Amino acid sequence: MTPIPPSAMPRDLAAAIGELRREKNAVILAHYYQDAEIQDIADFVGDSLDLSRKAAATDAGMIVFCGVRFMAEVAKILSPDKKVVLPDMEAGCSLEESISADDLRKFKAEHPDHVVVTYINSSIEVKALSDYVVTSSSAIDTINAIPADQPILFVPDRHLGAWLEKVTGRKMTLWPGSCIVHDKFSAKEVKELKAQYPGAKVAVHPESPDSVLALADHVGSTSSIIDYAVNTDATHFIIGTETNIIHQMQKAAPQKHFIPMSSQEGCKCAMCPFMALNTMEKLYLALKNETPEITVADDLRERALTPLRRMLDISAAAAKAREKNAA
Repeated sequence: MTPIPPSAMPRDLAAAIGELRREKNAVILAHYYQDAEIQDIADFVGDSLDLSRKAAATDAGMIVFCGVRFMAEVAKILSPDKKVVLPDMEAGCSLEESISADDLRKFKAEHPDHVVVTYINSSIEVKALSDYVVTSSSAIDTINAIPADQPILFVPDRHLGAWLEKVTGRKMTLWPGSCIVHDKFSAKEVKELKAQYPGAKVAVHPESPDSVLALADHVGSTSSIIDYAVNTDATHFIIGTETNIIHQMQKAAPQKHFIPMSSQEGCKCAMCPFMALNTMEKLYLALKNETPEITVADDLRERALTPLRRMLDISAAAAKAREKNAA
């Protein structure tokens, strides 16, 4: 794609994006880790799988996914007849990069009697080799649904896997991957922030190290962290995940105070460099040129969809059982 000089860009990018969205019958998705200006212009803001499911339910002909590559691939898996574009094809993920399809084939060959539970932060090729694909919010129900005598390989996040072992009581063989943002959180900083903000509640994503999770008042997915922070009576919250999530918290509870944890020495921020590759300018160009496009072979899509469907079926059954028990 030939770069457009800044002088040729529309002065009002938000208005130009809105016009293109209507013209092209497109839906714009933004993950919680995107910049605030992208979140504010999106049709839907949320977790990766939830966004893909919402987009699939629309009559849009094109999905513009402001997130990272594996998220856009999931959108294509669930919406094969829609065009899916990603503002920057270089927007990857350290977890996705930590394990290749060849790596997983070798891992499975070393543990032939194991089933593979794969975190959604992975490539479509890795998903296609898996038995179950899970999110941080659906992993517990999925693991609990697997027979107790069935050994499990969990890939690629070692921290999420270790947390799931504690919560479910299931011993699993873990792949040694990690998120470059969450992996750098430290117990030392949590203690310092708690001392600085007495009474503040700590909400952390399970991709973080165990020493950090041990100090948390709440551990959960991005959406559950938002729900906890917004609906808990406390006024101060220490947030252990990508800093851009705080934008939604501030919108929902402007009277509260949200303190981001740091992932870099001397920097009170935890920014994902991959998410930051998406900008308003690139979003405009993705809509205008309908590129970079995510394309997936039909057979690969079907193989990746199967373990994803298994998880969705388990989650639906678990939710129904909880509703019945609550009645």
